[in-house]
Amino acid sequence: MTQQTLPPGSHARPVDVQARIDAAIAALPADYAPRTRHVNGAEQPSDHEHAHPVAPPGSRPNFANRLLLAASPYLRQHAHNPVDWRPWGQEALQEARALNRPVFLSVGYATCHWCHVMEHESFEDLQISARLNSLYVPVKVDREERPDVDAVYMAAVQAMTGQGGWPMSVWLWPVEAADGTLEGLPYFAGTYFPPHDGHRGMRRGFFSILDQLSAICQDDLPRVLESGAQVADAIRRHLVGVEPGQQLPDLSAVDAVESEVAMSYDAIHGGRNWAPKFPSSMPIRLLLRHTLRTGSPRGQAMALHTLRKMALGGIRDHVGGGWHRYSTDARWFAPHFEKMLYDQGLIGLALADAVQVAPEPLLVDALSENLDGMLRTLRNSDGAFCAATDADSEGAEGRYFLWTLAQLQEALGETDAAWTAELLGATPRGTFEGSNIFQLQRLPSGEDWPRLRELRGRLRAVQVTREAPLRDDKVLTAWNGLAISALARGYHVITTPRWLDAATTAMHYLLTHLVRDGRLLRARLGDEATIPAFLDDHAALIQALLDLHAVTHDVKWVQLALHWQGEQDRLFLSGDGRGYLSTALDAETVVARARPDHDGAEPCGNALAAQNLVRLAGLTGHARWRQAADDLLLAFAPLLVTRPGSLTEFLLAVELRAALRQVVLIAHERTDLTAFLDLLRDQWLPHVVVLALTEHEAAALADVAPLLEGKVAIGGRATAYVCRDGACDLPTCDLIELGRLVAAR
Repeated sequence: MTQQTLPPGSHARPVDVQARIDAAIAALPADYAPRTRHVNGAEQPSDHEHAHPVAPPGSRPNFANRLLLAASPYLRQHAHNPVDWRPWGQEALQEARALNRPVFLSVGYATCHWCHVMEHESFEDLQISARLNSLYVPVKVDREERPDVDAVYMAAVQAMTGQGGWPMSVWLWPVEAADGTLEGLPYFAGTYFPPHDGHRGMRRGFFSILDQLSAICQDDLPRVLESGAQVADAIRRHLVGVEPGQQLPDLSAVDAVESEVAMSYDAIHGGRNWAPKFPSSMPIRLLLRHTLRTGSPRGQAMALHTLRKMALGGIRDHVGGGWHRYSTDARWFAPHFEKMLYDQGLIGLALADAVQVAPEPLLVDALSENLDGMLRTLRNSDGAFCAATDADSEGAEGRYFLWTLAQLQEALGETDAAWTAELLGATPRGTFEGSNIFQLQRLPSGEDWPRLRELRGRLRAVQVTREAPLRDDKVLTAWNGLAISALARGYHVITTPRWLDAATTAMHYLLTHLVRDGRLLRARLGDEATIPAFLDDHAALIQALLDLHAVTHDVKWVQLALHWQGEQDRLFLSGDGRGYLSTALDAETVVARARPDHDGAEPCGNALAAQNLVRLAGLTGHARWRQAADDLLLAFAPLLVTRPGSLTEFLLAVELRAALRQVVLIAHERTDLTAFLDLLRDQWLPHVVVLALTEHEAAALADVAPLLEGKVAIGGRATAYVCRDGACDLPTCDLIELGRLVAAR
């Protein structure tokens, strides 16, 4: 490929930077399909609803920027924009300071629909790009690679606008921090902006905003600095959090959440009574545990009703399996079609619990298709899981997932197509923009399920011949941890060996390819893995290790969990009694260090850590982990009292701590434990942790697990010890007695 011209309005790059870009261009394959409409020396027209994001293979991009050197699929999406993007870092901030210009920071992710829209409308527009390049230093960030940058500047967006989302757009001025590095003070922020005034019903467009915000810096920089400093101070205060509590939180916080959910519950469609509808807004697993503890049926009824409605609805991919990002309406019908790995993991965990409570065919099918869909669409050739798939293909949202009646008839034939259309709600006119979103119109009967599964397979065979949405192939440690947990717990409920094999393979990948010099890493794409892990990576990895132990009873997983918990404490524990920080103590500080204190689309890192510590305390009986769990619960006690609904994952730790039972199973040979383990597997025991091991294995764990002291196989027979807080009932070799002991409250 020939050397590209500089993007419009940009200045010459450093020689070494340009040389690296030129080398990257020269290394592109001959059939490379650049993601841009600026190719072959011109701007190519498109008749799609927005410009098709990929030019034909072999096209020569007109422009290339520093993002071509990045590993992130999201950053590389923007490598051929006429915007002269830089990656986040000191180099970009130093350049802005030298040029006396602001930084324009754009944060998004590879499968974000509105990120694509803003790219096509603004970042691919030559006039807007020229203005951006000449007035600013433009910087792109993948929020999934750099959650620290995302968290800090999302706090700025929310402080300035009262809401947040992606794409995130933040205007920064570079200033010197206390440690001598540069940081970006946010002085204006928002999310999506239309290209010009009046577009999409918005008064001000991106083009005019660029002019106004640049002029402000030139005309009144002191006011910009004062405003930015105030926002930065507000972010720091917000991220530091509240003072630790003096008393451990009790179960009244869980009761409060159940009441809060009931007040906003959609009794018809399930979930919260508003739109759009996100699965994460319903604390399914907490509600199920609340019913188990209290006997009140309300929480379980809301949880199961919501899952049933989701399993029937269009938010579920009824052909490929798995779940779309969210429902744009209140009835789970019309989804935003992207798929995120963490959603598959979290919904899988909820379904695994629900199936143990109510093993009905719809929920069993939803769990099975959730996990198999994850294996089909998000698993890479090495056995790890990719981050996400896009909503868009062929220049339109959802096209890959939609079916016309004619397409159904062509794929299945008249008879099977008519049956499928009746069951899944397909009509000749279509239910969504002339095509059909599938949604189960009724609960399938017993004889319907085998036929439905067979027809799904035939539809998948056709679907995979379509142009597939982009897949973000980066492997994120935290999200893989959630996927591994879902696969392990799914295997516990429905003994499907491929799920356990997939979970084990993915864990081996993480421990092999995302650890360098003993340090856990955040993300990997191809052969590149450089970003140190964050708190949620450690916490999700430890949870996954404990979940693998819970289904295999292989003590190596506990030993690995203990190792990584020690690393998490060393790297992230704040030391001020306020829990764990999001970024490691030796990592870059971006304005402030976040202390995760609420659940979002993903669980709060401190919440996962609390659950892990309670489980480790139960499995080992060690005072160190019990005290660490209590310290973390104390750190968040004020928030758990004042706003428990924002920390429902944390309340799972509160529930577990309050009802925790420890079961130690000891035998001479592991095969002697099978009957005990089968008994425990047949019950839903979320408050029970199990150590099942031989006397030899128990001796090897004695130093780290005081709980094992004195526990032997009595008379050579498999023996069970049921304990609470280290105090144990009399040992038993009787299955019926073990069942009675673990069921007792």
